[in-house]
Amino acid sequence: MSKINKTEEDWKKELNEEQFRILRKKGTEKAFTGIYYKHKEEGVYHCAACKTELFSSETKYDSGCGWPSFYDAIDNQKIKTKLDISHRMTRIEIICNSCEGHLGHVFEDGPQPTGKRYCVNSISLGFKKN
Repeated sequence: MSKINKTEEDWKKELNEEQFRILRKKGTEKAFTGIYYKHKEEGVYHCAACKTELFSSETKYDSGCGWPSFYDAIDNQKIKTKLDISHRMTRIEIICNSCEGHLGHVFEDGPQPTGKRYCVNSISLGFKKN
């Protein structure tokens, strides 16, 4: 997997202000507001910054958490995880392995067959219909 090496200034030029805040500064969009929260089309969700394919509509489900949720990634090599102890919580952050963009967090309370809930900011994603 090829890594994308850009400076924060490069990312500032390519991303809009909200994308930069979330993808590069590890922000979070408000719950129940993202474009992909209730999205039902069939296709592939990719990283908004680098276009790496991350999630399929086949694994998307409504977890009720307010953000798009998936029970599996297309390829676990495309997502890396990191311990996140910010905001007085202990969570596992999910990051695009190609560009290091912040996607959201993964939790162990999802449906089978994985038991995982990848909780992703809509603004961290793009979508391509099948």
